[in-house]
Amino acid sequence: MIDQGSRLKTTCPDILNTSCVAKTELFTVEKVHLKFSNGVQREYERFSGTANSSVIIIPILADEVLLVREYAVGMEQYVLQFPAGRIDVGETPEQAASRELMEEVGYDAKHLSTLKKTAISPSYSSALSYLVLAEELHPKQLQGDEPEPLEVVPWRLDQLDTLLEDPDFIGARSIAALFYLYRRVSAA
Repeated sequence: MIDQGSRLKTTCPDILNTSCVAKTELFTVEKVHLKFSNGVQREYERFSGTANSSVIIIPILADEVLLVREYAVGMEQYVLQFPAGRIDVGETPEQAASRELMEEVGYDAKHLSTLKKTAISPSYSSALSYLVLAEELHPKQLQGDEPEPLEVVPWRLDQLDTLLEDPDFIGARSIAALFYLYRRVSAA
């Protein structure tokens, strides 16, 4: 049996060089030349930047969680997911969650708590995404930057297992949020 607490002693590779391959309004692609402790050298590409963190909000309203259906240009389809958005410069995850909740769902929360900090794609990006639980909701609308109104989809907490079967519920971050929500509901 593997000891869950044991870890190999590892030394992070030396970064020999970093160069910009491409830059857009949202992304910077860098080539990173590394030298590992065993002498092997490799080049990798990664997304970089300081304004790439986001929040995934788990808004609880009575016996339901509020989801949104919105167009995802990367997938070229409408997807069902937890409300989410970028953390603006100077915002905490909780402040960003409050703003995004008002923009996307039309509610604010009396209680916001960060459940987990996750890495979106740690091999290719330093982007972080924070899972934020939103409780004691009250109506409060804020104009957002969405090009069209989002469909708010209430989902019963006692039917969370059926959410995984929905063909439009495909986002990995939303599936991670569902895991935390399911665990919380099961413990109650």
